[in-house]
Amino acid sequence: QVQLVESGGGVVQAGGSLRLSCAASGRTFSSSPMGWFRQAPGKEREFVASISWSGHNTASADSVKDRFTISRDSAKNTVYLQMNSLKPEDTAVYYCAARGLPSLGSWAPSLPTRYDYWGRGTQVTVSS
Repeated sequence: QVQLVESGGGVVQAGGSLRLSCAASGRTFSSSPMGWFRQAPGKEREFVASISWSGHNTASADSVKDRFTISRDSAKNTVYLQMNSLKPEDTAVYYCAARGLPSLGSWAPSLPTRYDYWGRGTQVTVSS
């Protein structure tokens, strides 16, 4: 059974930092892009950041650019999201996603429909 399990969420003051982790099990995603999305109460799920299979190419939403960094450790089948300078508007449930098919190019998709596997999410709350 394929599972993606997020961890590292919590409550932090504005300006603080958190590092989210997403550990995959049941199969390897070393040849597939992975991504992070988030959903705030009453809002649709939105793209945060993504990373190509090699880790050499990344993409991020304008709202988190220069503050959030995505990375991966394929040996550990894990993707990370380093979040700095957090703002109250970053408060949301953060979801990890992985594409099922291998994509050995520089592709780092931002559309949620490009991903086949999803974690259950981890809550991030930023207080002002």
